[in-house]
Amino acid sequence: MAQEVRGVLAPGKGERVRIETVTVPDPGPGEAVVRVQACGVCHTDLHYRQGGIGEDFPYLLGHEAAGLVEEVGDGVTEVAPGDFVILNWRAVCGRCRACRRGRPWYCFDTHNARQKMTTANGTVLTPALGIGAFAEKTLVAAGQCTKVDPSVSPSVAGLLGCGVMAGIGAAVNTGAVGRGDSVAVIGCGGVGNAAVAGARLAGAARIIAVDLDDRKLATASALGATHTVNSRDRDPVEAIRGLTGGHGADVVIEAVGRPETYRQAFYARDLAGTVVLVGVPTPEMQLEIPLLDVFGRGGALKSSWYGDCLPSRDFPMLIDLHLQGRLDLGAFVSETIALDEIEDAFTRMQAGDVLRSVVVM
Repeated sequence: MAQEVRGVLAPGKGERVRIETVTVPDPGPGEAVVRVQACGVCHTDLHYRQGGIGEDFPYLLGHEAAGLVEEVGDGVTEVAPGDFVILNWRAVCGRCRACRRGRPWYCFDTHNARQKMTTANGTVLTPALGIGAFAEKTLVAAGQCTKVDPSVSPSVAGLLGCGVMAGIGAAVNTGAVGRGDSVAVIGCGGVGNAAVAGARLAGAARIIAVDLDDRKLATASALGATHTVNSRDRDPVEAIRGLTGGHGADVVIEAVGRPETYRQAFYARDLAGTVVLVGVPTPEMQLEIPLLDVFGRGGALKSSWYGDCLPSRDFPMLIDLHLQGRLDLGAFVSETIALDEIEDAFTRMQAGDVLRSVVVM
């Protein structure tokens, strides 16, 4: 029968979040109920609260999560009750043209649970990114559950559900960083610093971190940056060129999502180099770059959606690397908090005081 749990809702545009009772239905065909153990506080959740993603209020926030499968519906074979899983927001269909061409990370028909969670009075909730994990339990499509080694701490495992995977994937998957490459990362929040860690994993010889905040640059150094540039003090394009023999970096990852930082990334890459945009712009932003410069500099201009990841491939691998001591996911966790502390966590995130606050339940 349906269960009642506590969950964090964004009731309206710009309104403070609040805890309410959420009704979670029994899983239907292809669905699973997951008992959430930990969920990171991501900028995306704040964007939902601010109305920057949609107007389908009330939202059940939270999406960067890990927990235990409690119950599955008919036809579910990939996970079973008791499995420890990371939740992802791109359950691939296996049937669209991308999937049929062997590129499921580009799946054009990802899906979520068909049934809806509601408030106690029956108001339908919109789960953030189809997950809604700022709740003691949530209902998802079974394909959104990726089974990983249960010995990992839930507070670090859940980070792969969004920001850390986006950053690592921007370097490893989208940017295809190779051994000996030079890499620059512009913007060293959670996603940007994950890109630094990804570049290190891939064997980059020179990793240049760029930000306005020395605290974030210190974290970047701890995660593998060989050089840091505070762009309040130095022109980042000139600094990156100066650190790469005057040429520019082989791969520049833009993790801010603004026209001015994208232009910096474009001109900070070497000829025939690659720019990867993983920062998320807002709808009104426009970019102007001379078309002749696009033609003349060659190379590739790419966008990275969720790090071009395939959760079934990437999540278990990265958890194994963490458990082997080769990827410090714990470095991204600034604090652990309770479910009723999320509004305060948004404030600290906006001030740049944390990489990630993680709700532990």
